[in-house]
Amino acid sequence: MPNLEPLCKSLPVAPLKIIPLEGCRDFAKVVDQYLVEFRHTSPTHQKDSIAFQGYCQDTYLVDCECPRFGTGEAKGMIKSSIRGTDLFIMVDVCNYSLTYSVCGYENHMSPDDHFQDLKRIISAATGKARRINVVMPFLYEGRQHKRSNRESLDCALALQELINMGVTNILTFDAHDPRVQNAVPLSGFDSFMPTYQFLKAMIKSTPDLKIDNDHLMIISPDEGAMSRAVYFSNILGVDMGMFYKRRDYSTIINGKNPIVAHEFLGDSVKGKDVIVIDDMISSGGSMLDVAKQLKERQAKRVFVCTTFGLFTDGLQEFDEYYEKGYIEKVITTNLNYRMPELLDRPYYEEADMTKFLASIIDSLNHDVSISRVQSPTDKIHELLEKYNKRK
Repeated sequence: MPNLEPLCKSLPVAPLKIIPLEGCRDFAKVVDQYLVEFRHTSPTHQKDSIAFQGYCQDTYLVDCECPRFGTGEAKGMIKSSIRGTDLFIMVDVCNYSLTYSVCGYENHMSPDDHFQDLKRIISAATGKARRINVVMPFLYEGRQHKRSNRESLDCALALQELINMGVTNILTFDAHDPRVQNAVPLSGFDSFMPTYQFLKAMIKSTPDLKIDNDHLMIISPDEGAMSRAVYFSNILGVDMGMFYKRRDYSTIINGKNPIVAHEFLGDSVKGKDVIVIDDMISSGGSMLDVAKQLKERQAKRVFVCTTFGLFTDGLQEFDEYYEKGYIEKVITTNLNYRMPELLDRPYYEEADMTKFLASIIDSLNHDVSISRVQSPTDKIHELLEKYNKRK
């Protein structure tokens, strides 16, 4: 539940509406249910006032569609009026389960297809909505955020394109490198971290977890994840270590320099539970190699926490590593599409982000500070206090 004090002292920007694209409609329905609950069970305003017209609704969802022609071309359609609203458009660019037909052939939707559909819906809403906000949990082209040699800057161009189309705020989670917001320095860009949700899922699934410096350690699988690991270790009061990737820069395979070895920097992990934290599991090869090396260094249990579980090479290798005891749990959020079979794996745990996102949307609709409404540090300390009393 959001902190109600700042909400009580503010007016909504405009009536709230949410347009989820097809790839994230189930997720959006749960977010919508939380928003309805927030505004019906915890009223903060006089709803009969004209300033709060449309404040309490049975749903804030608006249906949309992007039908395609036989050539694969498409158009965006919004099924009801959104004039004068504070519009939040949600998109999951990683949902490859959706398909469409091109001249009789079936194509799976790529991130490019989802991004193009997002622009179609923005185009249909521009000039009608009071304000347009984009909720894109996995930042489109977020890994192509900097230039090496003669390369495109896809993420920067995508952000600029959205802002030029009239988008006011872009909301994402655990951006691969948040500095990409420098491409749109005069516009709203927020990257949220699921640290609290990770810890909550771990405590729920592992009741014998001991959170102290003698029994737990945080591991960064590479130098890019250092900031996440530093925050997690500081707030839990435990040590951290880091692996760095030694690469062969004379060779390029699949567009990147292959990893020769993972080198470890840090204190001994012997007899300790370790949490490996990163922004995503793509193929998972690097993460599994790190887990194996930690077990070879006699770590007790290895927990993997990543915001996005993509598993682009399938689950077979993760199944093998679980059976061999290299990994204990794999925790990812529900912010992106996950293959159905993943949800049944004994090692998988979900960090639910729906309530958190609902509170973010509710706060932005009131134009109040997100940091005041959602303070993960305070929430984590409160969770740890309850957990320590329970033991």
